[in-house]
Amino acid sequence: MKLCPNIGCLYAYNSDTARFCTKCGKPLLLKDRYHLLQLIGRGGFGITFLAVDEHHPEKTKYVIKQFCFPENNGKGFEKAVELFRQEAVRLSELQHPQIPQLLDYFEHENQLYLVEEWIAGQTLAQELQQQGVFSETQIWELLKDLLPVLQFIHVRQVIHRDIKPENIMRRASLAGKGKDLVLIDFGVAKQITATALLHTGTTVGSPGYMAPEQMRGKALPASDLYSLGVSCIHLLTGISPFDLFDDTSDRWVWRDYVPNKGKINTRLGNILDKLLQNALPQRYKFAAEALQALNSAIKLDSSPAIVKKPDYGLNSEVGVDYHQLRDLLAAKQWQSADKLTWVLMCEALNKPSSSYLFTSDIENLPCEDLQIIDELWLKYSKGRFGFSVQKQIYESVDGDYGKFCANIGWNLPRATSPILLQQLYFHLSAPMGHLPSHIWAGGTQVGRQISALVEKLGRC
Repeated sequence: MKLCPNIGCLYAYNSDTARFCTKCGKPLLLKDRYHLLQLIGRGGFGITFLAVDEHHPEKTKYVIKQFCFPENNGKGFEKAVELFRQEAVRLSELQHPQIPQLLDYFEHENQLYLVEEWIAGQTLAQELQQQGVFSETQIWELLKDLLPVLQFIHVRQVIHRDIKPENIMRRASLAGKGKDLVLIDFGVAKQITATALLHTGTTVGSPGYMAPEQMRGKALPASDLYSLGVSCIHLLTGISPFDLFDDTSDRWVWRDYVPNKGKINTRLGNILDKLLQNALPQRYKFAAEALQALNSAIKLDSSPAIVKKPDYGLNSEVGVDYHQLRDLLAAKQWQSADKLTWVLMCEALNKPSSSYLFTSDIENLPCEDLQIIDELWLKYSKGRFGFSVQKQIYESVDGDYGKFCANIGWNLPRATSPILLQQLYFHLSAPMGHLPSHIWAGGTQVGRQISALVEKLGRC
């Protein structure tokens, strides 16, 4: 069975040889290669198909998403095309094993399309329907599998916007093993359509799972964490999120519906409660913060297993060796690692050791070296320290350097207290983003170097 790709037609064919729709007359192939097999889903913002690549010897299957627009001309559509191209490039850069790879994007017959890797398997919503409510161990595993994925996309300034059990897939090859969950169906298409057509009252997401600020039109990294928390309590209870929230008392009452008389691991319950906070200051702001809390809870609880991740590459293309930095961070030698970070940044720039770095230096710092340093700090601090953590905090305060310093525990410079003499805290109880420190930054206006570093990370 194959379908006509015309959004207003979708006439079904049993013939494998037909090349034009006998109903509307349009070509049946998208971009002269993709043939639609079946309709997967339809919503107000688009249609999703399962398709086959007619040019591929193995007839590889893909997911194709078509955007819906009331009118395919005018300024609204031009804006949509512009946003479409920008967001498609951003999505194509999300190379992660737990995110379907964006393989192609194109315009055809005045329609916009995304072509993504097809993931064979079941969604967690389907698992819930077939197997019943999830156990605590399964929720531990879910959080452990997905929080690093959210950290990955948020560092790259992408917000999913529509996390729910229907958009979390377990690969068929690993079904039942509790590993390798895949985050599907990013809300980019919905965001582009709503923005381009000036639907100012349109919210992107699914009712019941959206955070309060997202319902008001402002999605943040913390909004994805809220949706993840709602997904967890729905899977734990099998109850609709609408019924798990008590409007009269303005609070979640999910514990009342947990099997075994509401008994839940205290540490897991506390994490879920913080994910579900309506007020942003009381909720986890970043995935790194939630992941750190999760890892701390896992250490104190013997039931979930800790899965070790492989080391990152430790030799950059410019010849810098990061093994010593890895060893210092693994040994929790934060102060020595902080000093070595400065030395290695200089080495990557071919500057004398401990030379101060300025804006132009940051712009010339190789992305690979910056990413290796960042990933090592993230890994061994359990997500508390690292340049990308600092970037998230800097952007959360809209680039206000004073607020940024207050959040991460850096004191603003004073005439009687040079910035390089400020007190730093070299332990994991230091504020989020406290390390690496600013000792590498030259000049008296350190905020400029931090701003340059944030911009550099955004480009890498």
